[in-house]
Amino acid sequence: MAARSLYDYVPHHRTKEKLDHVARPVKVSEQLPHGNLAARFNSWFAVKVTNGVGTMWCAYAFAALALVSLPSALSSHNADTLVSWVSQTFLQLVLLSVIIVGQNVLATAADKRAEATYNDADAVLHEVVKLQEHLAAQDEVLQKLLGERAAS
Repeated sequence: MAARSLYDYVPHHRTKEKLDHVARPVKVSEQLPHGNLAARFNSWFAVKVTNGVGTMWCAYAFAALALVSLPSALSSHNADTLVSWVSQTFLQLVLLSVIIVGQNVLATAADKRAEATYNDADAVLHEVVKLQEHLAAQDEVLQKLLGERAAS
């Protein structure tokens, strides 16, 4: 008669998926629409525009473009015109790109933290599996000792 283990290990479904190499980090491309052609094109185009506008070089170009109309705003000697130029021309054009750049930097940092957390969880999972194996080996020794004791 085979010795019964003292503990029956039943892995959590997420642990089983990970051990079976089913679970993996989610990729950005998997989050984009994969439906019809229009949805795929719109997503592709939006990502391209965001990547283009979300650079400091684009922010500098927008600043230069906004500065083209500054002399006209100053020569108007009208406070409303100057405030409009600052808020509607300069800030909107330049801050748009700067904010996107900042969001990209923050998103990259968040992605690195998420990947590190994923890797840490993966390492912990593998350590726990090794502990389960160690405990199973100890169970075998204990069962053997108990069997020897019962026989004597």
